[in-house]
Amino acid sequence: MKLIKITLFLTLYSIISIAQMNGKVIESKVLSSKILGKNVGYSIYLPPDYDINNSRKYPVLYLLHGYSDDETAWVQFGSVNKAADNAIKNGEITPMIIVMPNGELNWYVNSFDNKVRWMDMFTQEFMPTVEKEFKIREKKEFRAISGLSMGGYGAFMMCLKNPNLFGYCAGLSAAFWTDQQVLKERGENYEQPFWPKGKKNDSEILDYFKKYNVIYLMKTMPSDTLNKVRWYFDCGDKDFVTLGNAYLHIALNEREIPHEYRVRDGYHNWQYWKSHISDVLKFVSKGFERQ
Repeated sequence: MKLIKITLFLTLYSIISIAQMNGKVIESKVLSSKILGKNVGYSIYLPPDYDINNSRKYPVLYLLHGYSDDETAWVQFGSVNKAADNAIKNGEITPMIIVMPNGELNWYVNSFDNKVRWMDMFTQEFMPTVEKEFKIREKKEFRAISGLSMGGYGAFMMCLKNPNLFGYCAGLSAAFWTDQQVLKERGENYEQPFWPKGKKNDSEILDYFKKYNVIYLMKTMPSDTLNKVRWYFDCGDKDFVTLGNAYLHIALNEREIPHEYRVRDGYHNWQYWKSHISDVLKFVSKGFERQ
């Protein structure tokens, strides 16, 4: 009886100790990429019990930054580690690993001339390396991808091009464009990897951009392919990308593709993304926990 009481006490003590702990962020990690011919930096969040529970493997969320930021942004400005710690302690999400790569200004896709193959690097080098180095469950149903702005666009493109790799996709203020917005931009405001050299007329631009246009792909890809991923996107009502997000919602509704869409009061800024990253964590966690 005494031994049982001691065992119960130690078990309860361990549970309380873990509940009081915070996760760990490791920055300045580097992958040497042969595909890109250079190093790719990344940060990683490990949940509170990562170093204690040696036998456990965790689901993973790949979290992409926005234009002009880097792999440190989600921790430095978005406090995603604190959001994850609090949600885990409150029992709102399952413990998960969060991986944050540096996408530079590549929009997380392969460039039109195929000279910069960022998506190939991510799927062929980055993911396999990270998932072997850390205790990650290497299955689609335990793998999610999300991001803000450029990163939200990248997350959706990654799933559209690789629907068998990810179970869940979420975007915050994702950079989705209507045809009118594509024509207005024409690559003038960003160093985008989408645009061939030389001026094109309107029809040529729209025809070329189809393979990079999330809304067009969602309208035309087979429903069975789109239904392989669970979709979530969230945008402020005063955000300059709200029109593209609304158009995507309409397109998915017309095709009866299941998805979750949120419009809230807010702008295209860190105040908005920091306030709603916990909703993304809860969305992907629900998927992980259903397995």
